[in-house]
Amino acid sequence: MTQTAPVSKNIHWHHGKLTEEDRVKFLGQGGAVVWFTGLSGSGKSTVAREVEHALVENGINAYVLDGDNIRHGLNKNLGFSPEDRNENIRRIGEVAKLFAESNVVVLTAFISLYRADRDQARALLPEGQFIEVLCDAPLETCEERDPKGLYKKARAGEIPEFTGISAPYEAPEKPELQLMTAKETLEESTKRVLDVLAEGAIINL
Repeated sequence: MTQTAPVSKNIHWHHGKLTEEDRVKFLGQGGAVVWFTGLSGSGKSTVAREVEHALVENGINAYVLDGDNIRHGLNKNLGFSPEDRNENIRRIGEVAKLFAESNVVVLTAFISLYRADRDQARALLPEGQFIEVLCDAPLETCEERDPKGLYKKARAGEIPEFTGISAPYEAPEKPELQLMTAKETLEESTKRVLDVLAEGAIINL
């Protein structure tokens, strides 16, 4: 079950000396969470890495939080049960919030199959600082790509609760951006993400 309040008692929130306006003034950029979601093989990590490279190349501090990488450290104690999936995304939402508050453009690349979990992550950020990006590719395309061989294992029954095969995926109803990654080039998808960031005054390229 998702915790709505800290379990610990006698704790207090400590405010820093810098305001959000101070950080923008001194660092020259705003912070935001670009939340990539979609089936395995839909292009989330690929586009996120390309956007990260483009931003850093232009002097903008950006970082990718990748689903597999996070499970090697912060979330290595979590499996793939519905409860663990909830907790996985809850933790990522909180970490992404900290990145954004420090004026980093953080790009998260997680399937994040449950709509409620993504909405919970969105609720942590001020209006305009959470950008949900749906990497939209047909299941057939994702299976053809199958970069990690996961679909093959799922079809063989070796991976239970696999999103798109034996577990449902709840696509966003109104994402800020929908990338047709089976039709667009990587360059086209990347530019569309950068354009949204620029339009939201998060970056200035």
